[in-house]
Amino acid sequence: MEKSSLKSTIAVSLTNYLDAGAIVAGASGLTLWQKYLGLSELHLGWLNFISANCLGAALGAIIGGFLADKYGRKFIYTYNLIVYMVGVLLIMCSVNFPMLLFGFLVTGISVGIGVPASWTYISESSENDRRGRNICISQMSWGFGPMIILLLGMFFAPDGYLFTWVEALGHAVGGAGLTEEALNVFSSRVVFLSLFIVAFIAWNMQRKLEESHDWKASRDAVKAKGEDTGLLHAFAVLFSNKTAVKTVCFLATIYLTWNLVASVMGFFQPHIYETAGGVSNEQANMLSCVGWAIVVAITFVLSFFIDKLPHKLFYILGLVAALATWLVIIAGVNGIGSLWAFSILWGINGGLSVQIFYALWGSELFPAKFRAGAQGLMFFIVRGLSAIWGLVFTYIYGEQGEGFSIAAYCMIALLLISLVVGVIGAPNTRGKSLEQITKERYGSDV
Repeated sequence: MEKSSLKSTIAVSLTNYLDAGAIVAGASGLTLWQKYLGLSELHLGWLNFISANCLGAALGAIIGGFLADKYGRKFIYTYNLIVYMVGVLLIMCSVNFPMLLFGFLVTGISVGIGVPASWTYISESSENDRRGRNICISQMSWGFGPMIILLLGMFFAPDGYLFTWVEALGHAVGGAGLTEEALNVFSSRVVFLSLFIVAFIAWNMQRKLEESHDWKASRDAVKAKGEDTGLLHAFAVLFSNKTAVKTVCFLATIYLTWNLVASVMGFFQPHIYETAGGVSNEQANMLSCVGWAIVVAITFVLSFFIDKLPHKLFYILGLVAALATWLVIIAGVNGIGSLWAFSILWGINGGLSVQIFYALWGSELFPAKFRAGAQGLMFFIVRGLSAIWGLVFTYIYGEQGEGFSIAAYCMIALLLISLVVGVIGAPNTRGKSLEQITKERYGSDV
């Protein structure tokens, strides 16, 4: 991969860092916000529902996909992270639940806007035999985000090594009369500050990127034909093509069933460790951090083989690890050993996750004219339904994890669907150009 291609991949991949980082930053301090604002489990469900994990990202994705196809990938990178920084700033300064909720929503919308453009841009700027590797680089960024955020959460937690810094900052901002809960939540505010800084750096990198050549060629062809470029027309074109509709159904199914599980893990994992496992906030963040370190390591290894070996092989291995994760829960959480097994197995699944193949296939299996829009639509469906599932999960799980075993059976059923559908429908696209794939699937006139 050329240096310029590597640089653009890293710049775009920071979107994934900020996506996963926003989810896990909320999760790592969830108990602290709960105590500070007196939130119930239902309140926590609404935070998940509206956040970068679910509805916020869903709304942003359908907007961002359309904007990326109509105005270009660079348009997204010029403005979107400004919205992200506003959302993070709102969270950092929150003093009540509505303010916190709105901050989560704005941040989530920005995340959703950026995701379809990022996966599309990476594929369009990659060599034919490096697309999988570049998507893995992007996925590694998705793993680094939670890992670093959880490390910060662990160090800045009320029982963490650097909490004295948090105390000093809290008293400097809020005065000496802060309650214990108000002081403790400053550790979460500091974690969100780190995301604000990374977003500012990423924005300065991304706004300097060149426009995608594939998008420019597609735009010129559309202009030459005098086609309508409005949102309704874009969806009409997408749904009038049987191949495109089948592809949307396939990708949405494998990603939805996996993401219903992953979204719960991403937002509630530390909270689950604390309630079901009975560990401290610092220990919960440490367990989650190790899991994300495994995600990065496994994805790094995968990057060397994904363009050389059948995708189906790695797809199956990842879902087998995911199924084993929830079998541990059914066997029973009876100590720190089972919590470690749970964390390690889920880390292996994350390193070979369905999201890698969804991102890769989603950017390969659609023509450039509605490539980002199709991904935005699917992301909207998946994250929107994940939002609803997050609310349902809080009722299944219970206040103190009493329904965890029932939840585990639900997770296993969803993962089995993702496994079966993915094995049946996995495409053979390795080594082919995007133009070749488009021609094979849609013909020349598209």
